[in-house]
Amino acid sequence: MAASTFFVALLRRKCGRLGGSQAPALSRLLSAGGSPSRASCSEDSPVEPQSDDLKSRVFRLRLPKRSATNALQRWVDEGREVSLSDLRNISKELRRAQRYKHALEISEWMVTQRGFDLSDNDYAIRIDLISKVFGITSAEEFFNGLPSTAKTCATYTALLHSYASSKMTEQAEELFEKIKESSVSLSILAYNEMMTLYMSTGQLDKVTSVVEELKCQKVSPDLFTYNLWISSSAATMDIDGVRRILEEMGHDPNLNECWITYMKLADVYITATHLVNSCSSLVEAEKKITQREWITYDFLIILYTGLGNIERINDIWKSFKLTKQKMTRRSYVCILSSYLMLKQLNEAAKVIDEWEQSKALDFDISTLRTLFDAFLKADLPEIAESLKELLLQKNYNITDSSHEQ
Repeated sequence: MAASTFFVALLRRKCGRLGGSQAPALSRLLSAGGSPSRASCSEDSPVEPQSDDLKSRVFRLRLPKRSATNALQRWVDEGREVSLSDLRNISKELRRAQRYKHALEISEWMVTQRGFDLSDNDYAIRIDLISKVFGITSAEEFFNGLPSTAKTCATYTALLHSYASSKMTEQAEELFEKIKESSVSLSILAYNEMMTLYMSTGQLDKVTSVVEELKCQKVSPDLFTYNLWISSSAATMDIDGVRRILEEMGHDPNLNECWITYMKLADVYITATHLVNSCSSLVEAEKKITQREWITYDFLIILYTGLGNIERINDIWKSFKLTKQKMTRRSYVCILSSYLMLKQLNEAAKVIDEWEQSKALDFDISTLRTLFDAFLKADLPEIAESLKELLLQKNYNITDSSHEQ
C-alpha cells in the first residue's frame, strides 16, 4: 500500500505508515490513506439540519480551491463551538481522503487560534502536510522556524519521514545524525523511517546496521521493525537469517497476539513457497519488478495479517495485481494464507479461482497440499481444515495423493 518509493509508497498510500506499536503512532497520524471524498454538494449548498455539523461542512468543500478556513470561521461566527478534538478528527479524516490542502488549512487554523494547547504531534502533522502541499523545502523552513521547545522527537521524525518518502538519503542521514547528537531521545519510529528508506533504495545491508544500532541504544523494536528486517533478509535469500529473526521475535518480552500471528504466517509462507537459500532466481531477470519488491509485497501482506487489517491487505493485493506482472506461486500462496488466517473464506475462494484461471504454470494440487501441511506444521489445524474444505468444494482433494492437477 504514500510517497514515490516502492516500500514507502505501499505503507503510506495503501497501508498506512511504518512505525509504532499497536497504540496510535505518529507515522500513522502523518499519512492516513484512503479514497477521495465523493461528496456531491458544494460549499454553498443548502444544509439539511441533520447534517449541519462542522465535519459535514468541511467535507462538502469538494475542490481544493475552496477554503476550509472560511468554513471554520463561518461556523464560529454563527456562535458555535469548536473543540481541538473535533479539529484533530476532521484533519485525520481529510488526510485519509488525501485532501491534504484542506487538512493543512485546519492545521493552520488550530495554530492561529488562542486557547488551543497544541501537542508535538499537531506540529508533526503540520510538517507532513506542508511537505505534501508545498514541498519539502517549505516543510524544512517551517521546522527551522519552530522554537527549540517544539523541536522534539515527533517533529524531527516528521521531517525525517518527508526525506525518506522522497528517497532523499543524504538529507535523511544528516538529520538522523543531528537528532542523535541532540538531547532528543530517538523513538523506534525514527529507526523505522531509516530502515524504510534503505529498503526503498535497495541498501539492504544498511537495514541490519540500523537494527544493530537501535539494539545498542536499547530501543525496543516493534512489529514494523521486525517486518522490515525480515523483508530485507528474505530479499537477499538469507532464509536462515529470517528464521533467526523469527526466533528472536518469539523471545521478545513485548510478544503479543499480533506478533504470534505474524510469526506463524511467515513460517507458513517460507515453508509453502519453498523459499530456501538454493532458490536464487524466483523472478526472471527480465521482469521489471525485482525480487526484492515481490518479497516486500508479500511481507507487507503478512504484516497486516498479523495486525488483522483486512482493508490494507485488500489494498496491497489490488495494488500488486495492478503491476500487470505475471503472478507467481509465492504471491498466490501468500495472499491465500492471509485470507485463510483471517477467516475470509470467500476472498480465499476467489484467490484460488484467480490462480487456477491465471496463466501461471505453477498451479497444482501439490502446492496446495504443501500449504495444507505448512499450516499443520505451524500448529494451525483449524486453518488447514478450512483450506481442505474450501478445496473439496472445488473438487480438489489435497489428502489424496493420486489427485494431481
